[in-house]
Amino acid sequence: MGGTVGSHGMRTFFVFTIICILLCSHNAFCFYLPGVAPEDFRKGDPLNVKVNKLTSIKTQLPYSYYSLPFCRPDTIVDSRENLGEVLRGDRIENSHYVFKMREPQMCNVVCQLKLDAKTAKEFKDKIEDEYRVNMILDNLPLVVPIPRTEQEGPPVYQLGFHIGLKGQYSGSKDEKYFLHNHLSFTVKYHKDQQTEAARIVGFEVVPFSVKHEYEGQWSENTRLLTCDPHAKRTVSSSNSPQEVEDKQEVIFTYDVAFQESEVKWASRWDTYLLMSDDQIHWFSIVNSLMIVLFLSGMVAMIMLRTLFRDISKYNELETQEEAQEETGWKLVHADVFRPPNNSDLLCVHVGTGVQFLGLVLVTMIFAALGFLSPSNRGGLMTAMLLLWVVMGVFAGYASVRLYKMFKGTEWKKIALRTAFLFPAAVFSVFFVLNALIWGQKSSGAVPFGTMFALVFLWFGISVPLVFVGSYIGFRKPAIEDPVKTNKIPRQIPEQAWYMNPVFSILIGGILPFGAVFIELFFILTSIWLNQFYYIFGFLFIVLIILIITCAEISIVLCYFQLCSEDYLWWWRSYLTSGSSALYLFLYATFYFFTKLDITKPVSGVLYFGYMLIASYAFFVLTGAIGFYACFWFTRMIYSSVKID
Repeated sequence: MGGTVGSHGMRTFFVFTIICILLCSHNAFCFYLPGVAPEDFRKGDPLNVKVNKLTSIKTQLPYSYYSLPFCRPDTIVDSRENLGEVLRGDRIENSHYVFKMREPQMCNVVCQLKLDAKTAKEFKDKIEDEYRVNMILDNLPLVVPIPRTEQEGPPVYQLGFHIGLKGQYSGSKDEKYFLHNHLSFTVKYHKDQQTEAARIVGFEVVPFSVKHEYEGQWSENTRLLTCDPHAKRTVSSSNSPQEVEDKQEVIFTYDVAFQESEVKWASRWDTYLLMSDDQIHWFSIVNSLMIVLFLSGMVAMIMLRTLFRDISKYNELETQEEAQEETGWKLVHADVFRPPNNSDLLCVHVGTGVQFLGLVLVTMIFAALGFLSPSNRGGLMTAMLLLWVVMGVFAGYASVRLYKMFKGTEWKKIALRTAFLFPAAVFSVFFVLNALIWGQKSSGAVPFGTMFALVFLWFGISVPLVFVGSYIGFRKPAIEDPVKTNKIPRQIPEQAWYMNPVFSILIGGILPFGAVFIELFFILTSIWLNQFYYIFGFLFIVLIILIITCAEISIVLCYFQLCSEDYLWWWRSYLTSGSSALYLFLYATFYFFTKLDITKPVSGVLYFGYMLIASYAFFVLTGAIGFYACFWFTRMIYSSVKID
């Protein structure tokens, strides 16, 4: 298995290198999205079913299909996979299942298998952990239709079928393990009335556990009594399931039925992505909009009533005595643009936040336009990785531009930190988690070749682009402060309890999190419960609301802070909206204990490790938004004040 995984990684690296070369070529002016071109099939054309990874929502550890002793073809051929598919743990390979278009088959024998103690234990372990088998036909995933019990309507679809089930049989008090060894496939197709060609629009299965019977000695031509139409004994009428025990004989079989459908090829994913809870998403949007309206009202009150009135009064003062009687944000004009402590670290985090903001915005736009649909497996993750690399230009530019405003001169040092701080932290956690996955011999472990490709992306492309952006930023003239800064810092008066930095920062993170937490539930469900997430239109709206919320809450709290004559706003503006990441991690913890059924320690470590990375990314994203909002706000108000 290690050799197979390694070959996947090396192939991914070489394919990625070729793609990079082609993208850099002047002749590369078009693109093709793999997996989205329709394919026509005529009657009798072979349909090759491919097998994918075994997945479980209990362990979150994918395994290769042939890690279990299923029926193997003479030669196992690995399909080409993009970078995103490899990182997701997909292992797409050929199988013994071969259909012929619009030619039904009944009780085809795949192979016969004799279980020993080892193979029986392997099947039992996977059945205990509720692993599912994933297959693909014409780029459509295999689903199990589950009828709705309480209401009428189309069935709910479950991705993949369970390897087996656990339960009692024939009055026995002991629980036994049963294997799904007979698969009843249904291939839905849409026929072109003019050409008689057809396109596949659905791929369903109903699994059965059947103890097959036959007469005489087993051979390739043996007729099974348990699903022989001449003997009138079928799988559905068989009462003996296939038990998983040592020395048991297992015969794998399958049926294929073809069903014409009115669904056209362009709409074939609609059934898989049927959204029955759109009202919840609209509730999420309305809930977030109420938060935005509340904050917008507060910002409008500050800007239109308090702020403009303060500026006009301040500009009309004629004597120094009157000026000294004034209190609030105007008194700290000579200190408000004083460089903060650890300004280098702030510059690096702001640059990283700009990089993430560009990544998220471009990804959401492409996803909302349909370029990153679930039919393009691994496309979303691949696009995010490549966009992260490209956005390094903006990260370097933003961090060094701010650094030069703080009178810094060593721009290469800031560029180096920007290129390494966040990726190094993420890569360290990722490397530890990957080692744990390797220890479990899971296909989710990133192979050496893919790891090398990721390092090449980082060092070979991202780091140089960060330095390019940094160089451009440093060549630009420094941003001029609207007011002069005194050499001696002003003493900050004692603050009220509610203006305590920790308290105000924690309060500031609640509203941005409140704007996204409903949508966050669906995102976590799609990631950890093996479901599709496809409503990128809703997600894009929520992203815009999040940006507005982060900006407005940071401006409001920054204004209150300056009114309290506390001019240390640089870091607090970043942390105010960035603290929403803390609530995201706390919610992820709550989700783990209430919605997931993870019991293995390794799986728990994987969950919290990946959610820690996600929370850190959310922190730099929201923090940068809040910082730039306050940066614009303070420059605007102090540039409007006449200072003698």
